[in-house]
Amino acid sequence: MLRTVKNMEDYVISATDGNIGHVKDVYFDDETWCIRYLVVDTGTWLSSRKVLISPISIGQANWADKLLPVSITKVQVENSPDISTQKPVSRQQEIRLLEYYGYPYYWGGDGMWGGGVYPNMMLTGYVGLASPPDVEHPEVANEK
Repeated sequence: MLRTVKNMEDYVISATDGNIGHVKDVYFDDETWCIRYLVVDTGTWLSSRKVLISPISIGQANWADKLLPVSITKVQVENSPDISTQKPVSRQQEIRLLEYYGYPYYWGGDGMWGGGVYPNMMLTGYVGLASPPDVEHPEVANEK
């Protein structure tokens, strides 16, 4: 069944050690129209900080209870790189965020998620880029 982004608003994000917060928005890739990040409002436990959560970490959704489990901890979220959710995310910020969580770069293959079709495929047998592309000179990265 297809779901709308509006339908996902206020879904609870459940970390391995408790709830992180609620979905408030999403960031789309402007080329593939793929959801790259969920904007999550952490509520009072983290002073209402908004954080970006990659779909790579999302497990099987519980649609009835409006719950999205993620394979990260509250401590990881608390210590995650601070990224403004009021502006577009730069490639440098993405690199910092993906490296922090130990995720491969999704832009390293032919699929929407690197070599995979789904985000969680990146963590199971995916061979990502050995190093980040040249972000200071994007035209070089595009020629490779």
